[in-house]
Amino acid sequence: MPHPQTTGYRAESRGGALAEAVQKQVEPDTVDARGRWARWVAVLDHREPATALALTRIGLGLVTFWSIASVWWAGLAPLLWFDVAHGGYRHYSISGSWLVAALGGPDPQLILALTVVGLAGSAALALGVWGRVSAFVALQCFLALAWVNPHTGGSYDHLISNALWLLVLAKSDQTLSVSARWRTGRWTDPTPVPAWPRYLMVGQLAVMYASTGFQKVSAHWLPGGDLSALYYILQQPSWRRMNTEAAAWVYPLTQLATLTTWLFEVGGGLFVLALYFRHTRTRPGRLRALANRVDLRSWMVGFGLLLHVGIHISMDVGPFSAAAVSMYWCAFHPDELRALTRRVWPGRTRRAAPSRP
Repeated sequence: MPHPQTTGYRAESRGGALAEAVQKQVEPDTVDARGRWARWVAVLDHREPATALALTRIGLGLVTFWSIASVWWAGLAPLLWFDVAHGGYRHYSISGSWLVAALGGPDPQLILALTVVGLAGSAALALGVWGRVSAFVALQCFLALAWVNPHTGGSYDHLISNALWLLVLAKSDQTLSVSARWRTGRWTDPTPVPAWPRYLMVGQLAVMYASTGFQKVSAHWLPGGDLSALYYILQQPSWRRMNTEAAAWVYPLTQLATLTTWLFEVGGGLFVLALYFRHTRTRPGRLRALANRVDLRSWMVGFGLLLHVGIHISMDVGPFSAAAVSMYWCAFHPDELRALTRRVWPGRTRRAAPSRP
């Protein structure tokens, strides 16, 4: 056997070659993992002007304000939110709201205090005053009032609550806000903010529509059935806003509306796909190129707007449509919104810091 001292260099050379060979085998996986992590970091660290988030903030602030105020405006707050001992229609030994329960139950003073604070928080959110704090205050008061009586809660309460939570995480008062006016002396501020809350808003829309569509598994909704769902909904006094007996004369149109509504909802995931294709439009791929050529995202938004306008005109579903449409702004990059503003309102926009959609 050769003496180790005489073969040290050769052994080191062989070891170095072996290490290099092993590195070559391991390196692709390591590079792929690092590449994937770097891409996620890039997505989460991407920054852009807060225009879309600000418009969503304004819309949701107004929706939350009206959702709380309308109960008092209609004179229903004592009936719905007070215990029977104070004029309500039921006992609240166990409240549906943990905050109300923790504060002693839904007595009139507490409900009034939650209303005042909730309205103040919602107004501050719409105006853009301490955006995250006002979003949190509005959210907690809204949740407390919405679920003090579980009989009066609706699915739109979940939608509004989820959207408000996202505004708690977002710097939505960076622009189009009183905060921007205080900081810069102008109502607009192009300083970039993290964009991922905007992506999550679009994701919330996709989840909302898709889950709604997949829950409508019945012969009245699905293709191949009679597609009579919307016709029968329009005949129910608890839903319709007006006399809709005339719908019988255009029954085939209600069938078409039923089919297209269901397909739109089931395809809610296309909101996220269209947004992704738009952000990666320089990459190859026929499907990506087709989606961007026909502007799938704008078609989805356009159909959604028509859908919600039709729902609002014909049905009473609370603030659902207003809340959903408020989130549509997040489907567009701030540069696109600025370009739209220049076309609609020439000479009234300031050039913002460039950022890639």
